[in-house]
Parts: sequence; C-alpha cells; structure tokens
Amino acid sequence: MKLGMVGLPNVGKSTLFNAITNAGAESANYPFCTIEPNVGVVAVPDKRLDKLAEMYQPDKFTPAVIEFVDIAGLVKGASKGEGLGNKFLANIREVDAIVHVVRCFEDDEIIHVDGSIGAARDIETINLELIFADLDVLSRRIDRVSKMLKADKKYQAELDFLKELQAFMEEGNSARGFQYTDEQREMITQTPLLSNKPVIYAANMSEDDFINHIETNEQYQAVCRIAEAEGAQVLPICAKIEEEISDMSQEDKMMFLSELNLTESGLDRLVTASYALLGLISYLTAGKPEVRAWTITKGTKAPQAAGKIHSDFERGFICAEVVSFDDLMACGTMTAAKEKGLVRQEGKNYVMQDGDIVLFRFNV
Repeated sequence: MKLGMVGLPNVGKSTLFNAITNAGAESANYPFCTIEPNVGVVAVPDKRLDKLAEMYQPDKFTPAVIEFVDIAGLVKGASKGEGLGNKFLANIREVDAIVHVVRCFEDDEIIHVDGSIGAARDIETINLELIFADLDVLSRRIDRVSKMLKADKKYQAELDFLKELQAFMEEGNSARGFQYTDEQREMITQTPLLSNKPVIYAANMSEDDFINHIETNEQYQAVCRIAEAEGAQVLPICAKIEEEISDMSQEDKMMFLSELNLTESGLDRLVTASYALLGLISYLTAGKPEVRAWTITKGTKAPQAAGKIHSDFERGFICAEVVSFDDLMACGTMTAAKEKGLVRQEGKNYVMQDGDIVLFRFNV
C-alpha cells in the first residue's frame, strides 16, 4: 500500500510524516527504510503477528508494510505546472490513497500561507488543483470517445457518463463525490482521475484540542462536513504528540499514551483507517521458519490469496487449512486447535477473513 501525504505549507505534513515513519522504525524492531528523502516504508503494527512470534519463535518475522510519500511542491496553479506542480501531480498518480493533512489549530508563531487558518479553504485549494488536472484528462478522454462513437454506437453510454461527470467536476466537486453506478465505476477505471483517489483527511490539532475538545473544534467540524459530502474519512490527529513519541521505546510510548487516555498511536489509527478505506485485510502464515502477514483485498478467495505467496500456490491449489487467530490463541497450540476441530479445510470458493491463519496445500 502506498499513501501520499499532501497539504499546504506549515500545516504539519512533514512533521507528521517524519514522526510516523520514525515511529515505524522503532516499534518492536519492525523494519524501516528510506528509499529517498521523502519516502519512508514502515511496518503495519499488528499485535496478532507479535503473539504468533511469541508462540513460534520464528527465524524470520515479516509484517505487512506501507509506503508513505511526503508529497511536496503544491502551490496554486500546480495543475498548470506552477512551482513543482508537474512533480506534485506525478507523485499523486502513483499512490493508492491520499492522506490530506489539514491544519486545525491556531498558532501565531506558525505563519499560514494564506494569512489565517481555514480548513475548508485549504482543502479546496488542493482539491481544485487536482480537479483542474482531471478536467484536462477528462476532456481528452471525451474527445477520444466521441471519435469512437462515430464508428460504433456502443460508446454512447460512456460519452453521456463522461459529460455528466465533467459537468459535476466543473462545479468544483471532486470525482470521488460522484454517485457512480456499477457500470460507470467500471468505465472510469480506464480514466484514472486524481480527485477520484480515496482520501483520509488528517485533521492536525493542538494537543489540548486533540485530547479534550475534538468535537468542539470548528475547523475539525468543517473537515468532517467536507469528508461526508465526498465519502472520504477523517482522522483527528496531533502531529506534535506523534513527534514526541516517535523516538520512545514501545514501553515508554504506551505509558505516555496511557497518561493522555489514548490507547493507540496516530500511526496505528492511520493504518486501520487506510485498510478500511481501501478494503484491505490481512491473513497470516505461521511456523518456525517465518511468521508473516499478507495483505489482500476483502472478498479474496483462497486460491488467489495463495497466489500472493507464489503463483504455483494458486495454480496447483488443493485446499487451505484455516484457523482463526482467536481460536488459536484460545487453544494455545495448533495441535490443540486441531484436536478441538477448529482447524478447517477450505476449498477454492472460501472467502478469506481478516486474521485467518493459513497453511495452503498445493500440487504442481
């Protein structure tokens, strides 16, 4: 999963990026690497995987990972190449989802690029640049479909849909806010639009507001209203807190969060929100050689899930031996789970569930 972090200058985007990627490095010795200065890869925190590691003492421990990209360079006019606009747009095209950091706190010492904080205005500034870029793409697609329609009338429905979407976006609406039919959703996959990418609005708040006054923060409420209209998600967060805990040990981090009446870090909550947004789940494989998490789309069947490990597993799929994580923990060992009949043999039509612990049987 690749998440792009965007936001206007001085909203706390880079602070949050640095805190989250560094936190990923420190958490329980999870792997972390910097591909380039603005890209960080962090492990997905998963307590289930930690429990399996305690049980099996594996030679290798491999969590799922998320790649965060700190996307810089946005100014008004980015859609026309102003500033680092072309690089900005190219970077967004490569991500699966956008984390849009929005400043929701007052601080006289931190200058806002527009002179004052205004969450709705900030969101509109970035969204409009994406919409302008998308309208260029959409216009070219409409021209192509219009030409194809002259040779084949089957393109009429697509042309009508594209023109309807174009009119919707010309009113300043992001493509993700359009009410698509299933057929239209299939059509739009041929025209990947930046403003159609899933979004999590990270509402960056002061420490006091985040802990005590989330619901009364007017800027946060403005973000929530926009997200609801778009079908996007909102994640209240405090970049300052994330920065403070980023270099703490796991024990100190949990103690610090507990003192603030928090149970999870911002990274944990962002991962959970990202998985939900993109419809992702994890299944697990466990044994002495390796304990590992595998990320799949919700609704994936067993053979295709096996193919994530190796194409031979899918091609020669026989069955999947499955036990739920909770059942295994309750039994204490795989042997005990088998004795109680909790390890099931599932066939090709089995739909994988989050937290399934699986051994695939195959023959090629």
